[in-house]
Amino acid sequence: MQRLLPFPCAPGQPAGPPATAGHPLAGRRALLGAGLSLVLVPSGVAQAQVLGMGMAPGRQMAAAVAAFAQGQPVQAGRVTLDIAQLVDNGNVVPVRVTVDSPMTASDHVQQIALFNDRNPQRDVAVFTLGPRAGRAVVATRMRLATSQKLAAVARMNDGSVWMATADVIVALAACIEGEG
Repeated sequence: MQRLLPFPCAPGQPAGPPATAGHPLAGRRALLGAGLSLVLVPSGVAQAQVLGMGMAPGRQMAAAVAAFAQGQPVQAGRVTLDIAQLVDNGNVVPVRVTVDSPMTASDHVQQIALFNDRNPQRDVAVFTLGPRAGRAVVATRMRLATSQKLAAVARMNDGSVWMATADVIVALAACIEGEG
């Protein structure tokens, strides 16, 4: 029988998030998280965004994208997210992001960010570019824990924010450990 493990993959690590009932650190982590939220984050909505408590995976990614956008409206277009729709192995998944921009001093991409829906950390990477980059193209490899939605978001020098999304089906998740 196989079971999914949280990141990082470690032999003998219990399945499920550490804050589940019966885990030896459940009480300590809940207390630490509650104390941290009271001290550092003033509003209840912001607390949910920072800690991800009680938020569905899609809402967590939306909160991460909104934080990256810094209050600017996120528009569809100008960004192309190239990734296979069906991935055999989630351990190494190539991804490429292209932004339609002339990359001049007056019109260029400042940052490109990658976000995911179901990995433990929603933000995968943030690339910083300037007009000297020549082309607004970045490529990397990422790890996918399971089938999920990805988002590529670009912030332009005029403050506008553009996004593209893609759904990816993962046949073999990144962290699987066989029992036996």
